[in-house]
Amino acid sequence: MKHIIILTDGAGDYEMGILGNMTPLEVAKTPYLDELAQKGEVGLVQTIPEGMQPGSDVANLAVMGYAPDKYHTGRSPLEAASMGVPLIDTDITFRCNIVTLTEDEPYEEKTILDHSSGDITTEESTQLILDIREKLQTEFIQYYPGVSYRHLILWKKGPYDFDLTPPHDILTQKITNYLPKGPHKDILYNMMSNSYDLLKDHPINIARKERGLNPANSIWIWGEGKKPQLDPFYDKYQLKGSVISAVDLINGIGILAGLQPVKVEGATGTLHTNFDGKGKAAIETLLNGDDFVYIHLEAPDECGHQGDLEGKIKSLELIDEKIVGAIKNALNEAKEDYRIMILPDHMTPIAKRTHTSDPVPYMIYDSTQNTNLSQNRYTEKSAKTSGNFFNDGPSLMDYFIKPNARK
Repeated sequence: MKHIIILTDGAGDYEMGILGNMTPLEVAKTPYLDELAQKGEVGLVQTIPEGMQPGSDVANLAVMGYAPDKYHTGRSPLEAASMGVPLIDTDITFRCNIVTLTEDEPYEEKTILDHSSGDITTEESTQLILDIREKLQTEFIQYYPGVSYRHLILWKKGPYDFDLTPPHDILTQKITNYLPKGPHKDILYNMMSNSYDLLKDHPINIARKERGLNPANSIWIWGEGKKPQLDPFYDKYQLKGSVISAVDLINGIGILAGLQPVKVEGATGTLHTNFDGKGKAAIETLLNGDDFVYIHLEAPDECGHQGDLEGKIKSLELIDEKIVGAIKNALNEAKEDYRIMILPDHMTPIAKRTHTSDPVPYMIYDSTQNTNLSQNRYTEKSAKTSGNFFNDGPSLMDYFIKPNARK
């Protein structure tokens, strides 16, 4: 039996008047999801534990079966694992976004316009981070380039006493009240403000503005954490598997869990990612010995942050065709038995442009029980009315792998 999780990051949403009081998931044309939902199970799961922030780090740990209150030590050390940055117990890491701020005010009064600098290319952002590293790196504070706008800072023997805000939580807001807080806040603030002085007139940003693109004119520091330790996924579930994602966070969780990261050329974590390549990579790993694959699709989340309703709907349709449909058809043709679970890690509603802690809809399909069980589509509404509810992600994961254990 093959087990596949298709993680549609941020796909859940609220009913919208502009959509006739429906959600993007209800409006999107998703024939494969609809077919699986009619032959499977839909329901809700609470992926974000009470009192924890609704981040992809917390939520994906939960979905993969790791209770966040036990295993979560911060977002950035998970990304460090994917980037191959070795950590010791006294290291503190931070996520380092390259963002777009307004240009006319003093730094502390600027407004954040874009948490991703217009989904800046990895080539451009790497050069910017390397230039920052040349000017700002010290013996103890080091910069590591990542993918697109997502980078890493490592502070050797650093403090762990900050109050930091994710940039995607404060889009279009003045940054004054969201700058670093804590006894050592000035060190991080100076790194951020100095980065603006280095980047505002950088040739890459001059060229971006000439092309009508957002300049990547400041770093934004958040997501601090310490070295984590995850129990091996194989020991938990007796499944050998892989993880397919464009972002270091998800690959890092997979690496720490003992899953094999699969690199897909053209995978970007945006609407323009290589959906075909991700689907084909998942099929190849499953047909060549893997029992489990975790496919992470970032595009719905990015569209949610950008307030891009059309893009979010399009991303769901592409996932349905290029991922869900492709995997279903290939495994059927190969006569493989399989279970698929599809769900977001958290909601990223268009109206809020940030993550929420709402329960998210899940759908489970088992190819060995191929009978019509309902007339449901896979939507937030059908999940809510199903009566199926899991209090936490690890419980749902246990049920997905061992469905008889709950009965």
